[in-house]
Amino acid sequence: HVVCSRFPFGSVGWKGNKAWRLPACWSWSSELLSNSSLLLGYPVMIKASAGGGGKGMRIAWDDEETRDGFRFSSQEAASSFGDDRLLIEKFIDNPRHIEIQVLGDKHGNAVWLNERECSIQRRNQKVVEEAPSIFLDSKTRRAMGEQAVALAKAVKYSSAGTVEFLVDSKKNFYFLEMNTRLQVEHPVTECITGLDLVQEMIRVAKGYPLRHKQADIPINGWAVECRVYAEDPYKSFGLPSIGRLSQYQEPIHLPGVRVDSGIQPGSDISIYYDPMISKLITYGSDRTEALKRMEDALDNYIIRGVTHNIALLREVIINSRFIEGDINTKFLSDVYPDGFKGHKLTENERKQLLAIASSLFVAFQLRAQRFQEHETSRVPIIKPQMANWELSVKLHDEVHTVIASNSGPTFSVEVDGSKLNVTSTWNLASPLLSVNVDGIQRTIQCLSREAGGNMSIQFLGTVVTEGQEICVIEAMKMQNSMTAGKTGKVKSVHCKAGDTVGEGDLLVELE
Repeated sequence: HVVCSRFPFGSVGWKGNKAWRLPACWSWSSELLSNSSLLLGYPVMIKASAGGGGKGMRIAWDDEETRDGFRFSSQEAASSFGDDRLLIEKFIDNPRHIEIQVLGDKHGNAVWLNERECSIQRRNQKVVEEAPSIFLDSKTRRAMGEQAVALAKAVKYSSAGTVEFLVDSKKNFYFLEMNTRLQVEHPVTECITGLDLVQEMIRVAKGYPLRHKQADIPINGWAVECRVYAEDPYKSFGLPSIGRLSQYQEPIHLPGVRVDSGIQPGSDISIYYDPMISKLITYGSDRTEALKRMEDALDNYIIRGVTHNIALLREVIINSRFIEGDINTKFLSDVYPDGFKGHKLTENERKQLLAIASSLFVAFQLRAQRFQEHETSRVPIIKPQMANWELSVKLHDEVHTVIASNSGPTFSVEVDGSKLNVTSTWNLASPLLSVNVDGIQRTIQCLSREAGGNMSIQFLGTVVTEGQEICVIEAMKMQNSMTAGKTGKVKSVHCKAGDTVGEGDLLVELE
């Protein structure tokens, strides 16, 4: 059966209270789907009633999309949660996703612990969260908090829970759902309130009353969380990647950084579980400091062996729209309409990268030269005591002539008519390298280096008609529809339902 709903919240109590619960004896049919949608008007959101994390969730703009959405959503719901029941609710276009953390005990007490901004999403799953929200004023925050507490008290809720809302541009907020559990993003709330939510949950479960009154709940500073996934961000903003972590180092040496994870070097990222690697949290006295610390933390995060989404996370937090707070749940598709392509270098950044790469190459050669002093039979790559090195550096299919010279730890590099000074400790055994380029501090990672000198550097993170569905792939319990890229005929199918497939595997041939 299905429930059709979308409850708008007013400043006090319920407003526009309408909900339709279809009888459990009704079976799903095209007519039922259409009638359900007509009650609400398109677009609608189809979602798993027992769901979470974006699984079993689809947006439908017409009857056909509603039927397709039901098929995928019910299958995903059954696969992920063992429950194929669905909700259909009114879809609000371009909203913010803001949630309120609540805490209740068994004595009738409940408080709200401020909000979390969770609008940066892909496939209806949160990617970046922060607390508090840059969008809310104190009046709206209080109204949302009071409604969330009223809901918790109405159902006699006792534990930590989250009441989720959609908020429009005029700060009208609409009830989305309540998650009766600890959320992935709870650390940002802990950072700004000073409360240990897990400890509070245990105390409540033991039967103790809450230790805090509403007036005791502060907002101190700002916290940001990035969900680090084993995903390829260049494919639909993040399709799961599998593999073994050959090298893994969290940036917990930096100030204001917290990492919640359950992996270590050698851990396998498999197809059987969610691809999240960790939750990376930074805290600062204000939003600017928290975001700068997140930028540094992402640059210092070492993950080898699997594809990850750090490049996307970094681009989000430095994007001008994000910094200004101009965000909604369609942020990624709005900012990257053609998909995520990676960081676009500015002219200065391009020169910095060329200078750093040249300096790093010469540093490796100088180290090799020191070994040659003890092995005279080796053929030197460079001449001893060279004053200048003229190099050809290829970047994005363009070849640049670079001249570098060094004095101690500093390299002077001429590139495209500019002269840059690059200074570092040049610890070539470290996977991380902090370099200073004309007073600007950068953290780079040398991902690989070939004997010939090539280096990889991480810098700044049937007759089938076109578009027809060919097959459906389930990855991490998310079903992905594969469509034909051109009109053609199916020549052969190289898989069957239930097969496990990997990236690059040939599934269907067209002719």
